[in-house]
Amino acid sequence: MPVAARARLVLAAATSVVLVATGCSSSGGGGTSSSDATKTFSYQSSEPQNPLQPANANEVGGGRIIQNLFKGLVDYDPSNAKLRMQVADKIDTSDSQTFNVTLKSGWKFHDGTPVQAQNFVNAWNWGANPANAQINSSWFSDIEGYQDVHPASGKPTTDKMSGLTVTDAQHFTIKLSHKVSYFEYKLGYIAFSPLPDGFFKDPTGYGQKPVGNGPYQFVSWSHNTEVVTKSFPDYQGVDKPKNGGIVFKMYTTSEAAYADLQSNNLDVMDQVPPSALATYKSDLGNRAIDAPQGAIQNIGFTLYQADWSAPEMAKVREGLSMAIDRDVITKTVLQGSRKPASAWVAEGVEGYKEGACGDFCKFDVAKAKQLIQEGGGVPGNKLLITYNSDGGHKEWVDAVCNSIRQGTGVDCLGDPKPDFKTARQAITQHQLNGAFRTGWVQDYPLNANFLADVYRTGAASNDTGYSNPQFDQLSTQADAAPSVADSTTGYQKAEAVLPSGMPTIPLWYYRTNSGYSTKVQNVQFDSFGNPAWTQVEVKG
Repeated sequence: MPVAARARLVLAAATSVVLVATGCSSSGGGGTSSSDATKTFSYQSSEPQNPLQPANANEVGGGRIIQNLFKGLVDYDPSNAKLRMQVADKIDTSDSQTFNVTLKSGWKFHDGTPVQAQNFVNAWNWGANPANAQINSSWFSDIEGYQDVHPASGKPTTDKMSGLTVTDAQHFTIKLSHKVSYFEYKLGYIAFSPLPDGFFKDPTGYGQKPVGNGPYQFVSWSHNTEVVTKSFPDYQGVDKPKNGGIVFKMYTTSEAAYADLQSNNLDVMDQVPPSALATYKSDLGNRAIDAPQGAIQNIGFTLYQADWSAPEMAKVREGLSMAIDRDVITKTVLQGSRKPASAWVAEGVEGYKEGACGDFCKFDVAKAKQLIQEGGGVPGNKLLITYNSDGGHKEWVDAVCNSIRQGTGVDCLGDPKPDFKTARQAITQHQLNGAFRTGWVQDYPLNANFLADVYRTGAASNDTGYSNPQFDQLSTQADAAPSVADSTTGYQKAEAVLPSGMPTIPLWYYRTNSGYSTKVQNVQFDSFGNPAWTQVEVKG
């Protein structure tokens, strides 16, 4: 993304990571094959935590479905993560605070109604309103008037943000309460999708049977089994589907999904299970995927609970981090498929700074014991790490607990929940007391996404309850920086605050270790850990 102080912003991401590096050719290897653009393919998924509303998903189960049903002003090219125009024809700004949006004509919702400026403004106002309980409401907090719609306390004084103004059907203005040099990056997130007029008459019904404007339209949702979509013939985006739709199949274990992949009952995987990491490349041959991903695995803590809220408990968390032998776990349990983390931002993301965690991400049993003792010890000398058992996490959680137990004497145990939805509900509803698995996949490829959207006070994905005035202040200063490069530098300063509070323990950086069946071809993954959905071809 270029410097913001230009009359018109050319939306190009300045990211250095190579985003599509698969272990296969685009044709799937083994020569070419004809494809059938009317056939669907299946993808390993999980039951969405919430109804399928764009502002109500901050987890991959719902998010990946919604990003295919809806399309916003911009998105990210899967080949290089650069921002590209979708519903927007152009976005103009001269000060990184007021953005004039011009829409392309011809876009339609799946019900045939036109996509107009008011559909964006109405959707964002609805998403910001606390009465609608949208988990991503804080994503609109940069917009002027958000505090009137969504006050920190008390009742809203209005249901419309003053910073959103519709000029006509194809034009609207976004005025922010402060400068945000990288705001265009944020506009690619699903929360900024438009909603059709019919949605506001029946939000509950539309949450179960969504009507979007994306490349795929909703067909059916059999809860805990599958979500079926089909390609939308009137889709106006630059990424027109080369297939007939996607079936998102829900699995209770990644081992079951991998077995289905091998038997051609599943077409594309999310991630192969740890038990298959040593063999999946030989199992699948040129259908195996090994690609970079802008994602990190962490352990979060319930800082909102009295047991973990005291300032001295930061030392306990630092000690627990130093008791984890990341090198051994990533090399053995994870078969070298992950790289030990030394920061809270994923490697390869713009603004990544190696070593931001300092010594607290280095294995040192003696220092770990000392810090835990100085902090008053783990409450009851017992630590539970909650995780979803359908995601292939048991092996590494057990390994982390073994490392902590053997090194410090703390009784560490995994706390499995049956599926991702159940685990996420326990986390977001503050039903835990201890620790929990928390991964983060980039929503946009800047360090701000890994920091402000996770650790800023009140952020939608701040599951730990972390609140630090210094971090918040540095984040605000980074937002107001004159360029994206200056913002990333500013967020590096904010990241430097995290070791003193250790709200989460960085574990390792992800790669996409996946694969696909013999029934599909041209399967490539981007740095968000997603296949280029519309480009997957189903063999005829």
